[in-house]
Amino acid sequence: MPFPRATGILLHPTSLPAPGGIGDFGPSAYEFVDFLASARQGLWQVLPLGPLGYGNSPYSATSAFAGNPLLISLERLADRGWIDRSRITHLPESNGPVGYEAVFPRKMPLLAQAARNFATGMQGNARARFERFCQENAEWLDDFVLFDALRAHYKLTNWNEWPHGLAHREPAELEQARRKMADDLVMRRVLQFAFAEQWRALRQYCAKRSVRVVGDIAIFVNYDSADVWMHPELFRLDENRNPEVVSGVPPDFFSATGQRWGNPLYRWDVMKQQGYAWWVARLRAVTQQCDYIRLDHFRGFAQFWEIAASEPTAIHGHWVDGPKDDLFTKVREALGGLPFFAEDLGYITPDVHALRKRLQIPGMAVLQFGFGDTGAHMYLPQQLTPDTVVYTGTHDNDTLAGWWATGASDEERRNAEAYFGRADDGIHWSFVRAAQGSVASLSVVPVQDVLGLGSEARMNTPSLHGGNWRWRLQPGALTPELAAKLALLAEVTDRLPQPLPDPPAEDFAA
Repeated sequence: MPFPRATGILLHPTSLPAPGGIGDFGPSAYEFVDFLASARQGLWQVLPLGPLGYGNSPYSATSAFAGNPLLISLERLADRGWIDRSRITHLPESNGPVGYEAVFPRKMPLLAQAARNFATGMQGNARARFERFCQENAEWLDDFVLFDALRAHYKLTNWNEWPHGLAHREPAELEQARRKMADDLVMRRVLQFAFAEQWRALRQYCAKRSVRVVGDIAIFVNYDSADVWMHPELFRLDENRNPEVVSGVPPDFFSATGQRWGNPLYRWDVMKQQGYAWWVARLRAVTQQCDYIRLDHFRGFAQFWEIAASEPTAIHGHWVDGPKDDLFTKVREALGGLPFFAEDLGYITPDVHALRKRLQIPGMAVLQFGFGDTGAHMYLPQQLTPDTVVYTGTHDNDTLAGWWATGASDEERRNAEAYFGRADDGIHWSFVRAAQGSVASLSVVPVQDVLGLGSEARMNTPSLHGGNWRWRLQPGALTPELAAKLALLAEVTDRLPQPLPDPPAEDFAA
């Protein structure tokens, strides 16, 4: 069913300005929420929030349940006495691109020290909150922190390269590792607790300002993840626990060899026998983190492209049926609803559209895709329906200004100017107005398009190895004048925020 009409901005927390070289859940996040409220924006969309794995991509996390500790604000930890403020005053105020190779060795030791300080001194409400967090999340937390510790111990090598007993989870070997690493495991539990506490506090701040958080979930998980290590029976692995088949998409107009993503594929038959318990737990966790959730690569739930692991490209794959309605029936029974919308971009067959409509899950449209040949017009406002979430562009697109300057064809520019006319305030505002004036229930604009930034502000270029996920917002870029302009547009397009129920007052420990 369509969501209540609203508009908002896409900005991943790593892109916020903050000390230490990466955005986090600290003061700049709260300032951004204040901007959203003053701009009458009812949505803040983020990318997946899991711990970073290969390529620092949010879509290649080392856990489908854990949080990214780099998003923990050291400033807020200092406010609560976890770490002396003098320890963090030397952090550079640089607001340039995220340099992960410098951020990890700079920030993680400080987070670890803060966590150890908390572990040795926690008492009262803080201790009670931590113990409750550990109990409520034991199903994934205990094994994740062991995986995380072992991964660090073995210098980030893939878990299948660890000693056989650990890779194959022999109970005696696991117990010995837990004893040896006991202090380290406590520290990593505390970091997950701090992530959860700070994110919950930030979400509560959003709720008080009528801002709903839109999350994102990748359909597949990283092979080098706690999930595959913990549950090898749920994935298509051989006797040595190497992938038999992997994910991707077939060759198309954009790539003659397709895309070989490399994620291990699920044993959907085993998952069905277990009542899809892992998926239910995963989706329950993300619905507790966010108000609405984008399901990445939705078509994979209907059919997915299966590639033999030995194949170097995606050319020789084939389509295989996914779980379809069966999975979502179980999820709806467990969660009582489906606050999701589907990323159903690209070549989508009628059966995928039919699945989405049966499930009453809204789809997506991207205006930047709408000005090629006649077939692209499906993304333009006159073709949209209320059960749609419309974007000017996504994290995978070039920015509108960058696309207009160098990426758009002459035909696309001509068609867009015929559609919009000429705008004195830039082509990006023509797209923003069209998205918000459409009948789509939700309208989301990447912050780069709100600001009219060029290709230097692009977040991700698919299939490009290195250099992605680094862009950061400059301090002061979101001005009161910009907020007023967005607020007036939200008002005239009937997208003003709707209040949320008052969250309970809490005394957060982190």
